[in-house]
Amino acid sequence: MHDIADFERRGVPGVFVASNQFVDAADAQSERLGFSPANVFVSHPIQDRTDAEMHAIADDAIDELVSLLTE
Repeated sequence: MHDIADFERRGVPGVFVASNQFVDAADAQSERLGFSPANVFVSHPIQDRTDAEMHAIADDAIDELVSLLTE
């Protein structure tokens, strides 16, 4: 999240992507940083996913990611 905050300060749009297991942690860090980045949460877990499963997760998230980057 620090990286996204740095990008945004530089005028480079960014989106925070994490698995849905980390929603609460992301909210807490966002509050502490005083910065609320655009974010997309994907299904958990990520570890040990097959290539096909990772492609499906990416396919499910891409429209939202592009939308947040081009708003």
